[in-house]
Order: sequence, then structure tokens, then C-alpha cells
Amino acid sequence: MKWTKFYLPDAYSPTMEQLVYFHDHTMSIITSITILICILLNSILWNKLIDLNMNEHQMIETWWTILPTIVLFLIAIPSLKILYSMEELINPTISIKSMGHQWYWSYEYSDKFCKELESYMKYNKKNDFRLLEVDNKMKAPFLTQIRMIFSSSDVLHSWTIPCLGIKMDAVPGRINQSSLMIKKPG
Repeated sequence: MKWTKFYLPDAYSPTMEQLVYFHDHTMSIITSITILICILLNSILWNKLIDLNMNEHQMIETWWTILPTIVLFLIAIPSLKILYSMEELINPTISIKSMGHQWYWSYEYSDKFCKELESYMKYNKKNDFRLLEVDNKMKAPFLTQIRMIFSSSDVLHSWTIPCLGIKMDAVPGRINQSSLMIKKPG
């Protein structure tokens, strides 16, 4: 992935695949509406014919109300399906607790064996992404259902991996959880 890329990152999880499909679905609807509006505006600007009977036409007003409602349902139903599937926890095999601190993250694997590690940011390397590279990366197995538990010790933190379609806030005194399944290694 490069900084100059204008599209969504490659999907490494089923959730991100659904988000990409939803993005494409919504953008096709928005593009078709924009083209239709441009065509109608163009015809209004260049057409000098006036039909006085169109001022009191009940059928057109009815369709002007029904069609936007149908379009909103075409956008809302897939969105709600994805929202509910993102919150669903399906029998997780591993739980990883992620605790946000002032300048680092700490991870705790506590299901089968107890392992803790702290992840600090790296500085001053030419090939590293600034504020993204760390010394101890969190390792998670692929093709395994994972439960991520987030909290914070001091201030609000945001934990995200864009290619997995996961973003969760770590709030002090509150535990948030999310499910995660990685489809590709890397």
C-alpha cells in the first residue's frame, strides 16, 4: 500500500471485503443519481418549452417522494447487515487484550498461554512509515476467529488496521471488544 493510492486498501478480512463491496454499491448509486441530475439540469437550462399542466401533477409528486425512499433503502439495508456482522462474535479461538498507554500499546495473549508485550514506536528510519512502525508488532494467526479487547490506561486511543476493516477506540475505564479474522498472512 502506498500513500499515493486513492482507493481502499486490499482486503485481508471478510469484513473489509464487505466494506469494499458496499463502497462500490453506494458509489454506483451516487454516480447514477449525479448523472441523472446533470441531465435534468441540462435539459431545464436549454429547454424553453413550458407545460402549465405540469404544475399540479400529483403522480410526479408521488414518484418524487417514493423514489428517494427506495434509494435510501437500497443503501441502508446492506449497511445495516455489515454493521451487525462487524459486531458479531463467532466462537473466538484466541483473545488478545490491547491496552493503550500514553506513547505505546501493550498486548496480552491470555487464552492458552500468558504472553505480554509492549509495542513502542520506532523513529528516524528512512524506509519506515512515520508514527506507524513499532519495535514489537502484534502477531495474530490467520484463518482463526480472534476476539480483540480494547481499553486504555490514561487517555482516548484509536486502534486501527485499515486492510482488516477494524477501528476501535480504547477508552479509560471501559472495555470494548471486536471480532477479527485475517484471511491472508502478512
